[in-house]
Amino acid sequence: MSDNLNLRLTSEQDTAKLALALVQGFGAGLVFLIGDLGAGKTTLTRYWLQALGHQGAVKSPTYTLVEPYNIDNRPIYHFDLYRLQDPYELELMGIRDYLEQDNSLLIVEWPSKGEGILPPADLTLKIICEDDIRQVELSGERTVLQGIEDSFYAN
Repeated sequence: MSDNLNLRLTSEQDTAKLALALVQGFGAGLVFLIGDLGAGKTTLTRYWLQALGHQGAVKSPTYTLVEPYNIDNRPIYHFDLYRLQDPYELELMGIRDYLEQDNSLLIVEWPSKGEGILPPADLTLKIICEDDIRQVELSGERTVLQGIEDSFYAN
């Protein structure tokens, strides 16, 4: 059963706090990032990867579809499906191999473009941008959301 958690991000520091809370409250699995262009999906991903310990640039995989990272011998994949023409393209690129890796984290922007191929997410973040404020609705297991919420407000 999926529960929801709503967070309000009023600054980039809040986005960094959310990323740290995600590191502390969510381990491995499939994450969907939903939001309009410019909502902050890639920014959140950059902070998340940095909170995990990534050193260096985090670029959007808009043209390559996936950007791989290895942080502390852990596979992490950042997908951006915005330019995907057909969900079957995910099969051709070996999406199942990514999904079956132990302890991997897959962060997927524009998951609707992979509908029918992608399995349900373990955690979904829907980002709604209103002026300079981001409303983030997280959906997932209650215990995961509670851990994220506790970490967010503790930081």
